[in-house]
Amino acid sequence: MNAHPIQRLLALLAMLLAIAVGATITQAAAPFQKGTGYNELSAHQPVGRPGKVVVTEFFWYNCPHCNALEPELDAWVRRQPSYVVVERVPVAFTAQFIPQQKLYYTLVALGKADSLQGDIFHAIHEQHIALNTPDQMAAWLAAHGIARQTFLATVNSFGVAMQVRRATQLMNDYGIDGVPTIAVQGTYEVSADLSRIPTDERILQAVDYLVGRVHVQQAGTR
Repeated sequence: MNAHPIQRLLALLAMLLAIAVGATITQAAAPFQKGTGYNELSAHQPVGRPGKVVVTEFFWYNCPHCNALEPELDAWVRRQPSYVVVERVPVAFTAQFIPQQKLYYTLVALGKADSLQGDIFHAIHEQHIALNTPDQMAAWLAAHGIARQTFLATVNSFGVAMQVRRATQLMNDYGIDGVPTIAVQGTYEVSADLSRIPTDERILQAVDYLVGRVHVQQAGTR
């Protein structure tokens, strides 16, 4: 026997209500919301790492907020699974920033970026050591096992110049106007100026949420 039309209508309305309530609950349960916990880039950027979730930190060595985030970020990076790739991009809002862009990519070329990243922030912000020129950098690095001539030859190399050019292009492509900013998969970004992310811990919690979201999406497409 066919159901009465009114019964069918009531069943349909009940189903639609359940779907709407479920969607509302899911949205409310999400710990971070677009526009307050993170932003979605208007133009998604390619990341070029198939099967990986790419997290990109935009930073500046002289930035006090980047310095405050660094210990938390370093610990966060160390506990990531193998499918998460973390890339650091030094920014240059003015020409005065370029020497520190070169500093970072020189350390990358010498295999020292990860081991000295925290030390550089500490030197600048806690010890008040100026690291703004190649000569200042060379003197400081000599005390950390990097010969002056090795540093100067690398900092002025073609390879470092190309990396600096790429970093500036990335900064422009992502529309970065403040640091620290952390992008996830070229799609989302988190920064301290989002009203519901007042602490470094919350910034990284938002990044964790987005990494998990992207990873689930990737798994669903395989």
